[in-house]
Amino acid sequence: MDSIDCKLLEKLQQNADAPVADLAAELGLSQTSCWRRIQRLKEGGVITRNVALLDRNHANVSVTVFVAVRTSTHSQEWFDQFHATVAAISEVVELYRMSGDVDYLLRVVVPDIAAYDKVYKRLIAGTQLLDVSSSFAMEELKYTTALPLTYVR
Repeated sequence: MDSIDCKLLEKLQQNADAPVADLAAELGLSQTSCWRRIQRLKEGGVITRNVALLDRNHANVSVTVFVAVRTSTHSQEWFDQFHATVAAISEVVELYRMSGDVDYLLRVVVPDIAAYDKVYKRLIAGTQLLDVSSSFAMEELKYTTALPLTYVR
């Protein structure tokens, strides 16, 4: 990837629907050259998919809950069951395996606390957990889906 690819990716991360003609003009490329670069980035796995980002308020899921999970079991069988349980809960939009005191961290989006309580009950019913700690985000101060491209080699 070169600097033009990085600039192209910055533009696409802001608006994946931008017309190739507009992107090409901004980057000083021909439309064909710009389109080829985009195709190469897709084929190379740099661009994995194009999605529509929804407004959480319009989707009625304006409450964000970070859920820290600890377990005393670390077998593959346990993990497979836990992963299946979490995968079946659409309100869980992110799941991470962590280092340190917390084993897994989930980001959950719901309309209110009552809806989160239902998610919590589904989570604990699906698998054996040692501890579940939930923190409600009071205010979103920064949110982006754009990745930094300063580290691209």
